[in-house]
Amino acid sequence: MQGFVNRDAVATTISSQKATFFSRSRSILWTKGETSNNFINVQDIFLDCDRDSIIYLGKPDGPTCHTGAETCYYTRVSELLEHPENESEENKLALTTLYSLESTISQRKAEEEAPEIGKPSWTKRLLSDSNLCCSKIREEADELCRSLEENEDKSRTASEMADVLYHAMVLLALRDVKMEDVLQVLRQRFSQSGIDEKKNRASKG
Repeated sequence: MQGFVNRDAVATTISSQKATFFSRSRSILWTKGETSNNFINVQDIFLDCDRDSIIYLGKPDGPTCHTGAETCYYTRVSELLEHPENESEENKLALTTLYSLESTISQRKAEEEAPEIGKPSWTKRLLSDSNLCCSKIREEADELCRSLEENEDKSRTASEMADVLYHAMVLLALRDVKMEDVLQVLRQRFSQSGIDEKKNRASKG
């Protein structure tokens, strides 16, 4: 994210170790996370060579962007130039929903590694038992397929797909794989035939 700071904002950031900014419209200091609890825990502060720009280096407690995305910078200019039709609120919402879920799972993972933090949750249970996580993915994938085979209501298919996505993203967290890594693989496949891509994988194997 990007914000404006003055001397007092920087001083407050140093003393509190929470990213603090100055609102020029309200003329007050504000701390990222003061309403959402998604604080940015600042570990270091850097100045640029001209000393007119500052970078807070820190670890966020949750999504940094107000949309729920992990970062405010999730829109690639190259993609907008190549596919301007994809610039829609619906596409943004889909991405931010995934990033927000990924951030929540990441928080639960941090809590699972420090048992004294947070409350018991299903996500933590999955993170602590990889066999359970894998069995749930297989179970939910089977239920998703049955929604097609048995011609169930569309809402049922959406619900089962949500379960598959959620449990699969927990597995990604266990493997320290980011959703962006998965999306990047998909983007690379857009210009390649699925049949050719599978042939290439088979030949490499």
